[in-house]
Amino acid sequence: MRNEEMLLIPGPTPVVDSIYNAMASETRGHTDPRFVAIYKNAIEQTRTMLQTDGEVFVVAGSGTIAMEMALVNTVVAGEKILVISQGYFGDRFITLGQAFGIEVDVLQTEWGKQVDLADVEAKLAEGHYKAVTITHADTSTGVAADLDALIPIMKKHGALVILDGVCATAAMEENMSKTYGHPDYKIDIILTGSQKAIGVPPGLAIVAFNQTALAARKQIERVPAYYCDIYNWIPIMNDPSKYFATPPVNLIYAYNEGMRLVLEEGMSARITRHTAFGKAVRAALGEYGMTALADETVAASTLSCILYPDGVDDAAFRSALAKKGVIVAGALAHLAGKAFRIGHMGNTTEAMLEQAIELIGDTLNEIGHGVDVEKAVGRFKEEVILNV
Repeated sequence: MRNEEMLLIPGPTPVVDSIYNAMASETRGHTDPRFVAIYKNAIEQTRTMLQTDGEVFVVAGSGTIAMEMALVNTVVAGEKILVISQGYFGDRFITLGQAFGIEVDVLQTEWGKQVDLADVEAKLAEGHYKAVTITHADTSTGVAADLDALIPIMKKHGALVILDGVCATAAMEENMSKTYGHPDYKIDIILTGSQKAIGVPPGLAIVAFNQTALAARKQIERVPAYYCDIYNWIPIMNDPSKYFATPPVNLIYAYNEGMRLVLEEGMSARITRHTAFGKAVRAALGEYGMTALADETVAASTLSCILYPDGVDDAAFRSALAKKGVIVAGALAHLAGKAFRIGHMGNTTEAMLEQAIELIGDTLNEIGHGVDVEKAVGRFKEEVILNV
């Protein structure tokens, strides 16, 4: 990679040379047949990755735009949604829903914990919810949602399942053809962005609707949106030579290459790799007296929120580490200053993460928190071998 630093934050993530090269290709008109073919291929590759029988949307925007597209095309003012929040980014659906006059109920968990299934069952039994939102891997806490347990409960009560896959897509299982205990129990909508496990620079919102979600849109006479109305985008996604809004041509080049790499590796291999990397990073940092906020049984494979041992100053640690070329993120909300967040997803490699573990140990030693770097690096290697 031509990157000068290891960008190990929860996103954006490292970009490989072939994606940079694609992005640097000559800019063409958005109706040029050569670009249209690339855009169409990128859309079809996304469909393959997510295994959906519905519509896929790849448009300029962030994950927040993707969240809005998912919500306004399925739920109208006065209808109810249940937000299952396992961290800061789950909470975003609260204000988003309220902005459109949607009634929002929330189940918030203690940071680092998964939602209690009995609480979900009880809440859904209280009244009709049009949809339930759930963040697959919360970027603030490193907690993964238990889809195998949650989706049957949601679907049993007739709710649409809206899955925020921003920090999970292309690394954790998100198969829209998968059934969860019943032929009709499936993920209805997946939303994500280009900049995390897909490993492409930021700027693309990606959303997939299955047939059930599309039927919900059909029942809505008019949505309170223009750019985010999927009816304005379906003709474009089916024939990118048509025009609605100018696509980010060079970013589509990059995304097409990123999706090629995803499918070339294969989702099964990617899931295994990300699981191994996550476990190895957390185990190695444990040798430094650092503790993951999320217990290993509920931890996401794409990022970890790591609590500092006593005596480590957050700003001093991250600043010193950055001077060595390793960039990690601070923690959010009440954990600010008490933890840092490290991404281990997308195009990150075993060699990169091993070097990061070594440099984290060197930094801790430099700031007066003595650790055994060799032991931690050895633990990292052992865990990778054990889980790959």
